[in-house]
Amino acid sequence: MSDEGAVRTHRDGAVLHLTLDRPGRRNTLSHNMTGTLVEVLSAAAADDTLRALHITGAGDDFCAGADWVSTNAGGSERPRTANLVRRIPHTSHRVVELIHDIHLPVVCSVRGWAVGLGCNLALVSDFTVAAADAVFWEPFTSRGFSPDSGASWLLPRLIGVARAKRMLLLAEKVSAGDAADWGLIHQTVRREDFDATVTQLLARLADGPTVALGLAKQGIHHGQHSTLGQAMKQELFNLELSCRTLDFKEGLAAFGERRTPDFQGR
Repeated sequence: MSDEGAVRTHRDGAVLHLTLDRPGRRNTLSHNMTGTLVEVLSAAAADDTLRALHITGAGDDFCAGADWVSTNAGGSERPRTANLVRRIPHTSHRVVELIHDIHLPVVCSVRGWAVGLGCNLALVSDFTVAAADAVFWEPFTSRGFSPDSGASWLLPRLIGVARAKRMLLLAEKVSAGDAADWGLIHQTVRREDFDATVTQLLARLADGPTVALGLAKQGIHHGQHSTLGQAMKQELFNLELSCRTLDFKEGLAAFGERRTPDFQGR
């Protein structure tokens, strides 16, 4: 593997695992890695055989953010004005949007550092499980530039404005324990329980009614910027769709027969 790193994919039944594989650089995302994430997530969004996604990092850390050092290294011709405005919406921002919008549950497992873009990948996932030694850090202002990749949108919604300012304006690091207590992430667990906890959560989600889960996720996101009436109207449309699925029929049958439903994701 080159110094550019890679995004490794592995399929286990209906679960697709994505591993950020650049451990020598704490899995900082190179331009090629970000492009691969866009491609893989776009394909996953259209794959009816998938029922859950898992994003993790190789080695001791999850992801130390975008690789600004290599991207901005000297010796190359200065890019055109507004280079960031033209490029980032189709790279790192697109990755965040895809994780947010995909109609599949996304689990992120975090060991060690989750920094900048890496932190935001964890925050935009539906469930983030962190090892007890994990650290979440938004270092943008400490490096002299303003937050990006959804940080200013995600943090106030997850933990409130006051704590968001601590993370974004003061660039405070947040331990895994505090992140779980604040509601920044789903759960923190001991290292020895980490893999088993992630595996169990993925299995539970992959065995669920996939269409209903996707619509419920979409409804939660819609409700963050709508009135109560608008949210309930969207719920009705989602309900109409979910009631047309085979999993809905299975759920009713299982309820009537007093058994656990066997959802097929259809």
